[in-house]
Amino acid sequence: MAQETAALSLVHLVRPPVTPPAPGERAPLLVLLHGVGGNEEAMLAIAPAMDPRFLIVSARGPHVMGPRAFGWFHVTFTPQGPAIAADEAAASWAAIARFVDEAVAAYEADPGRVHLAGFSQGAIMGLATLLTAPERVAGVVAMSGRLLPEVLPHAAPDAALDGKAVLIVHGVDDQKLGVHYARGARETLARFPLRLDYRELPMGHAMTSESVAEVARWLSARLVEPPAAR
Repeated sequence: MAQETAALSLVHLVRPPVTPPAPGERAPLLVLLHGVGGNEEAMLAIAPAMDPRFLIVSARGPHVMGPRAFGWFHVTFTPQGPAIAADEAAASWAAIARFVDEAVAAYEADPGRVHLAGFSQGAIMGLATLLTAPERVAGVVAMSGRLLPEVLPHAAPDAALDGKAVLIVHGVDDQKLGVHYARGARETLARFPLRLDYRELPMGHAMTSESVAEVARWLSARLVEPPAAR
């Protein structure tokens, strides 16, 4: 069940931890990022599958794409590939970093155990936020997304990225963002001192019960690790 939300810079929904933290401790924070044309309600549907210790916040992209449809930046799909509004994308990954700080403060989450999990355009934004503001997050799950080349000139120094965790999950039958985007992201991210995990699954451009279970297992494993320094 979603709880009442604080007035933060991004519209969002909150699912409090099903298993509350021990006295004197703070809950780990999982921020969900939807794809283009999605919304915070749809993304929150995966919350029941996640580790019950997570405080889950599902954020809404700032750009209106239609009725109850939002995005993090405008994109046009061309024969040459996606053409993006790069200025909007940059503004959104900065907005997500700010929102993480706001959510940590408003909901008293553990700032050293913050993870982002995004689908499609949300995955793109999650990777961009990690690379540009690694002090905000311990790790990112990128489902059916890609890595924007526009992000790379803004990447933080290797020392700031060292040990940050990334899981890429992609469908081999994805007709929207082909699996070559995931493979390219894996190749590029391998140049950074990240802890990178990669999964290809028999699915299209979607979140399936199998992919969500894979994500949940990976995120649960992160909770046994020491909190990241900020």
